[in-house]
Amino acid sequence: MKKSFPVICLFILCSGIFCFAGEVDVDVSILAKTGLSWNGTPLPLYRAHKPEITILKITIPPGIILPVHRHPVINAGYMVRGELSVYTENGSKLLLKEGDAIIEVVDKWHYGKNEGSVPAIIVIFYAGYEGEPITIYKK
Repeated sequence: MKKSFPVICLFILCSGIFCFAGEVDVDVSILAKTGLSWNGTPLPLYRAHKPEITILKITIPPGIILPVHRHPVINAGYMVRGELSVYTENGSKLLLKEGDAIIEVVDKWHYGKNEGSVPAIIVIFYAGYEGEPITIYKK
């Protein structure tokens, strides 16, 4: 979806700074919009606690298997590079490829594995609560 925004842009050229005022087309794409996680489970209701947003950029080398873990908070991600397979304990599997968005499962044990030949880079946004963990590892 294209949107036009009125902006003032500054351009620095060899001879100085020039100002320009007008409208610029900005491309806006919805990557994900849902109330369900990737396996179809409804996301939990938000609790009345002080919010804390965490954004992580995670780089997973080829062949690495992440530990089994769960997230007690809603989170979503964007696969920047490579591929990542995500497995739940009940056998569900999701293959994320470069450019894919994910709405992660909440309070479900799962793990990721980079089965590709390049590092997998994913950016994850956690909608958590102050003082509470965003990830819990299985013992």
